[in-house]
Amino acid sequence: MHRHRDLCERAVDPLEIAAGLEAHGLTDRTVTRFRHRDVFSLAEEMYARRTREVEPAPRPAPAERSGARAGWAVLALLPGVLCAATVTGLRFTEGQAQFAVAATGTLAVALGLRAALRRGPLGTAHRTTNGTRAWTCWLIAYALFGDGLLSAALSGGPDDPWPPATAPVLALALSCAPAAWCAHLFMARARRGLAASRGLKEFAVSVRPLLLGVFALFLCALGALLALCGAALDEPPAYAGAGALGALLLLARLLTARGFTHAPAVVLGAAGAAEATATATVFAGRLPGCSFLDTPVETVAYAWGPGAVPALVCGAGALVLLIHATRTLTRASAHAAPDGTP
Repeated sequence: MHRHRDLCERAVDPLEIAAGLEAHGLTDRTVTRFRHRDVFSLAEEMYARRTREVEPAPRPAPAERSGARAGWAVLALLPGVLCAATVTGLRFTEGQAQFAVAATGTLAVALGLRAALRRGPLGTAHRTTNGTRAWTCWLIAYALFGDGLLSAALSGGPDDPWPPATAPVLALALSCAPAAWCAHLFMARARRGLAASRGLKEFAVSVRPLLLGVFALFLCALGALLALCGAALDEPPAYAGAGALGALLLLARLLTARGFTHAPAVVLGAAGAAEATATATVFAGRLPGCSFLDTPVETVAYAWGPGAVPALVCGAGALVLLIHATRTLTRASAHAAPDGTP
């Protein structure tokens, strides 16, 4: 009680004490020396015996939460709407007007995406590093131009400008809305499970399939958006590459929103560096005596197409983050502390 005095005084229910104890390294096995069967039982006793000098902070009113939910729901639609308007403008312009539309649209989509990620279940109070932002921008830029550049480079070019892949990027922008709703669904159901659980292992077991189910739900929504955008724009939908990138970005944001920032930063940087290296080796293979450098990328591209490179890179990154998320996002401490999200 003395060691965790501050935690007990500011807690509004036993669940916050249990999450705090878990964050300090206590497990169901270690609390047996305090004659309790699990962390939740110990937290209930600490909550009952805590000092009452400091009144607990009141919880937000339901009406305020409803208004906040409507706000982030509208903001989540903003990147997709702005991206769709930009793509439409590019289809009806050419020359300098087309360049102006592209520049203005890119800036508008970036600002809309920033606004969408500042509030709601994808928002976070933790500062995102400049390196993470840069690698994320690189991954999106590669989805737009990378496959065309790699295909032209393998053919001996590029000799002429290659068309950007607008359908996958438009689908990714539109997927911000289902990503936000999937994150909200996961957090809301996880908190309900936390209230009903009587042990850390029980909570982890109940949340793990929830996380996998929400992740699969987002992939289905992204797949539908890729098919729709590909048909509307008459372009290849790039299911593998764009789907893997969308999965990677969703998992990275889910972890960042809950305070786990290190792993997403490392994996996003590694994925971006791998894509950049793959493209660079194709050009480096043209140097005298260096033809062996482009052999791995050339083999993969000729076997499965240029889109296999981002699919393999982002897919591997998404798998690493998914394994990491099943270990971190299933902790009680990742959901009990109020963070301002609905």
